[in-house]
Amino acid sequence: MSFREQQKKANNSAETYWLEQSELVSWYKAPKEVLSTNSNEWTDWYADGELNTSYLALDYHVEQGRGEQTALIYDSPVTGSKQKFSFIELTELVAKFADVLQKQQVVKGDRVLIYMPMIPQAVIAMLACARIGAVHSVVFGGFAAKELAIRIDDAEPKVIVSASCGIEISKVIPYKPLLDNAIELATHKPSSCIIYQREQLTAEMISGRDQDWETQMSSAKGIAAISLKSTDPLYILYTSGTTGKPKGVVRDHGGHAVAMLYSMKNIYGMKAGDTFWAASDVGWVVGHSFIVYGPLMAGCSTILYEGKPVRTPDAGAFWRVCEEYKVNALFSAPTAFRAIAKEDPDAALMENYDLSHLKRLYLAGERLDPATYHWLKEKTQIPVIDHWWQTETGWSIATTPFVDESSEELMLTKAGSSGFPVPGYNVQILDAYGEALPANQQGTVAIKLPMPPGCLTTVYKDEERFKSSYLLTHPGYYVTGDGGYFDEDGYLFIMGRTDDVINVAGHRLSTGEMEESISGHNAVAECAVVGIHDSLKGQVPFGLVVIKNGVTLSDDELVSALKTKVRSDIGAIASLKALIIVERLPKTRSGKILRKTLRQMIDGQDIEIPSTIEDPQVLEELSPRLANLTS
Repeated sequence: MSFREQQKKANNSAETYWLEQSELVSWYKAPKEVLSTNSNEWTDWYADGELNTSYLALDYHVEQGRGEQTALIYDSPVTGSKQKFSFIELTELVAKFADVLQKQQVVKGDRVLIYMPMIPQAVIAMLACARIGAVHSVVFGGFAAKELAIRIDDAEPKVIVSASCGIEISKVIPYKPLLDNAIELATHKPSSCIIYQREQLTAEMISGRDQDWETQMSSAKGIAAISLKSTDPLYILYTSGTTGKPKGVVRDHGGHAVAMLYSMKNIYGMKAGDTFWAASDVGWVVGHSFIVYGPLMAGCSTILYEGKPVRTPDAGAFWRVCEEYKVNALFSAPTAFRAIAKEDPDAALMENYDLSHLKRLYLAGERLDPATYHWLKEKTQIPVIDHWWQTETGWSIATTPFVDESSEELMLTKAGSSGFPVPGYNVQILDAYGEALPANQQGTVAIKLPMPPGCLTTVYKDEERFKSSYLLTHPGYYVTGDGGYFDEDGYLFIMGRTDDVINVAGHRLSTGEMEESISGHNAVAECAVVGIHDSLKGQVPFGLVVIKNGVTLSDDELVSALKTKVRSDIGAIASLKALIIVERLPKTRSGKILRKTLRQMIDGQDIEIPSTIEDPQVLEELSPRLANLTS
């Protein structure tokens, strides 16, 4: 069946299509009820099916004779350590930690909060929760105590699993004081905390509450995976909101398993025995879906990388990992490759490594600008595939697919586009009144209901927020919060969050278009454009630019050239009020540029520094320059 035929079948006969795809899963009890509506008036997938996610990721492969194959590769340039776990070894560790949790009175439906760095114990804890039906909530390691406390109060975990420290390049971050402070701030108190002591720092333990990981594991016995309903919750993952209460996205077991196996086969082209690397963090949705669950369910070797794309030790770090472990597909955020291109514009370090096993690069997390797309295509000479999805969906909404199931050949990718809607996602571009827009007209990107398997089932303990955030704006649609358009060939272009569209003297302009123009200059490593207040025009665009190493143009010459380029590419209405050269842009730990925070700083508003910020010092560096601008 061709890709277009699959799209049509998934849209017109969702139950038939997704019943066929459910055969990818080794169910304990195969579902007969494919699509149903639950008491919350939301979609349930495979409601009468039974399975276990941990079994699918581990025991199943041992039973299939792949027990000796490497399941998990831990590579930590920040500590100089490496470790490999076979499917047998990982299964035994997960089964033992499931017993540890049970001895702490954790039962099906209880929440377990995981506050860990990028170490194997984080993966083991996640899979152990799934094994006994506990609901894990992974919080990015190093989150501030206040933000951690908010998540503790919302999830109300019976147990918290953490480590003594995390490591950022060469800096050791003590986790235990943050955790202790968060528990003190929180109204809800966990019954116990299980702490993995890292050799870089030993944490002080609180008697009666804190348990040592290794001590508990030494007396644990492996336990089997229990049968769970498809609709039982697998995890809660909090979206990284910068203000207010974060939304706890809930994922189920059954729909998630189908979506993961479907993705690994049809989006990433992976087979059992391949090596897949998602260079992300287990604290983000990419880490959940494509470091832990997707690759392991598909029988692939997956990589847990505790390092950075640069400075651990240099801009060749990614290429070193790809060569060492014969990576077949690499998935990362565009910001990672922009950092690499800034440090190594000619990709000279890439020449030191054999990348012959690397078949494809996948980019997601933010818009892949054409300049980065072309740089990667030119330097790697392999397909570079932008694909778009969200924490809420858990897997790709749009991508450039294989021509058919039996072919390794891709349809043509197009710079700036995230490809075509994946079967099951009926994507529409809507105007303010909910009417579909024609090709090449920008509007709100929405998905006609029902959503396919694997998407969020609710916002934890907040059904009304679930509906108000995603469903009420345009009834019958899930509203993504992104703006974009389809071109005349059906390619989808995501131009950024809808609040990143600015209104200049009555003209609606996408900051994404302006960033695309600026980043097209060969001196630019990365940039951000935000709309700032203007008493005459309402809003005007303002740009910040990071330049590549080795650029010979003066700052004044470059600023002048970039302003001219934007006017030429987009029109006089897109004239930048100002553009400044900066050393770094403020970002979240997942690589997203903090545009809202920049707007607030420039407009002189009070800001609350997001807990997700990678380095607060960047804002301190920018503050006097932005203050001068507004004055």
